[in-house]
Amino acid sequence: MDLTAYIRDVPDFPKPGILFKDIMPLLGTPAAFALAIERLAGHYPADRIDVLAAAEARGFLFAAPMALALKKPLVPLRKPGKLPGATHSFRYDLEYGSAELHVHTDAISPGARVLIVDDVLATGGTMAAACKLVEQAGGVVAGCAFLIELSFLNGRAPLTGYEVFSLISY
Repeated sequence: MDLTAYIRDVPDFPKPGILFKDIMPLLGTPAAFALAIERLAGHYPADRIDVLAAAEARGFLFAAPMALALKKPLVPLRKPGKLPGATHSFRYDLEYGSAELHVHTDAISPGARVLIVDDVLATGGTMAAACKLVEQAGGVVAGCAFLIELSFLNGRAPLTGYEVFSLISY
């Protein structure tokens, strides 16, 4: 099955000149969604991973079923104010402003091998921040996994030193 057939191009979204890669047709087709999860999870032997992590929100869509397939815990990386209790946080710059990710202080054991999952690798800023947050929490980044990579945006550059895997590249 060609998973690219389930990615819809939406011109001029969210602003003129952008060609948005819409994953909703893939999510709406159980066979395609299941195959994407199978291929993503299959790239990572379960004995190489202790935990999966994902930044909200669309990363959760792929990390949760992958965690089930690999029989590993899932750790959500959330926006400020979304997690009760003590958290580690990492603030990072975006093209227009800044953002912040949080994780519970007890979510990642020291030395745990963490696979970080997201739907799309664009500029790499959010994933780089997720890697730094995982390391701040005591984890070791085992890899960064994506459904889609927009290679023309050079999102791998901020992830130098980390394994990067994507199923589909544009």
